[in-house]
Amino acid sequence: MDPVQTWHALLRPEVELSGAYTAEFAASMRARRLTFGDRVHCPFLRPFFLTESDESRMRVAAETVGALGERVVAAAMEAPSLFSQLGLTPAEEELVRLDPGYGRASTASRLDAFLLPDSLRFAEYNAESPAGLGYTQRLCELFEEMPAMRTFRQGRRVRFNATIEPMLDALIASYRDWGGRADPPTIAIVDWREVPTWSEFEILRDAFIARGVPTIICDPRELTFEHRALGCGETRIDLVYRRVLINDIVARRGDCTALLRAYAEKAVCVANTFRCKLPHKKAFFAVLTDERNERLFSDEERAVIAAHVPWTRILADTDTVLHGRRQRLMRLAEDYRESLVLKPNDEYGGTGVTLGWETSPSDWYAALNTALSTPPGTWVIQERIPVRREIFPTFDTSGTVTMREMLVDFAPYLFRGRMAGYLTRLSSTGLANVTSGGGQVPAFVVGE
Repeated sequence: MDPVQTWHALLRPEVELSGAYTAEFAASMRARRLTFGDRVHCPFLRPFFLTESDESRMRVAAETVGALGERVVAAAMEAPSLFSQLGLTPAEEELVRLDPGYGRASTASRLDAFLLPDSLRFAEYNAESPAGLGYTQRLCELFEEMPAMRTFRQGRRVRFNATIEPMLDALIASYRDWGGRADPPTIAIVDWREVPTWSEFEILRDAFIARGVPTIICDPRELTFEHRALGCGETRIDLVYRRVLINDIVARRGDCTALLRAYAEKAVCVANTFRCKLPHKKAFFAVLTDERNERLFSDEERAVIAAHVPWTRILADTDTVLHGRRQRLMRLAEDYRESLVLKPNDEYGGTGVTLGWETSPSDWYAALNTALSTPPGTWVIQERIPVRREIFPTFDTSGTVTMREMLVDFAPYLFRGRMAGYLTRLSSTGLANVTSGGGQVPAFVVGE
């Protein structure tokens, strides 16, 4: 039987579908810090299931795109004309040009994807310290304990992929590349104290300490840099797991003085490096899909791009090619409204995204012209990709369970370029992200 049908049949009305069970389930999430602000991460009673062949094709595609991200970073440092193709601002370029002391731009990254039986398409590449990996593993562990999972496993190979331990291993590997000798190094997870993902930092801190690696969490404003040593209180830091975003560092440079000085003087290893900003831009997909850059990629890589990366361009009043048709980009954007998305080049959480097929022609035209009036490189236009929808049992704050059709955004993590685990987000709208009100489920690989 289909895994989804099997799972749904195992949910008993008087047990898993009862208000008492959902209240206990939500309490278990809160006890494990599986919250985003005040919300629990997973108001759903079923994991996402993928096959072993799904995982295999995802691995090939995701690891290829991750490798191309590092390739584009290296090429941009040699040929800064790529900076303009990516829409890099002068302040970002200043940070990117700082030598981090080692070569890998993204120790941790994540590809947002839509996995269907006959297609796999990436929506964007989060190359800058993506969130969720701590929540992901703990949520998988919670579902492992469900009575339904024990029954579901009968006659099947069922597993999830850990994300916390591979993340720690990747951080240590980048520290060794940087030349770090402390064994173990002292890690600082650095971000603003008021972010809603602080609970995830606590999950990671406790897990890293359990592995024998001293770890603290601190706000950039709490850092000090004296005698070529970065510190927080009485703790000297060897390795910064940087969760504070480059956008925030640029906007609040004065609050990040110690971190910036330590980075510039190569007095501390920072992962991800500031150079991750290059493939993190939405325009990274424009670099991959623009024929001007074909020389950067092999035939096999170009085939992966064609199969899995949507056509993307920085919005500008220029000529371009779409579906073999060369024309002014703005004219193409108007003509293909129902198959295009307008996105800020550098935002997250679905901020500012306009879906052409959900927008009237007049509003789409207005959005395009408003975007065109902003500084060059601010917006990108991207081809629509097919999305996945599935039915999930969903509970509300009263404990009532309903079967709802949800959009499924499947996002594999890459740690130093190797795939390990997945962030799987659900949404009832056309945008899937936790920030804008979506939810998360664990992903399990199922084999007979």
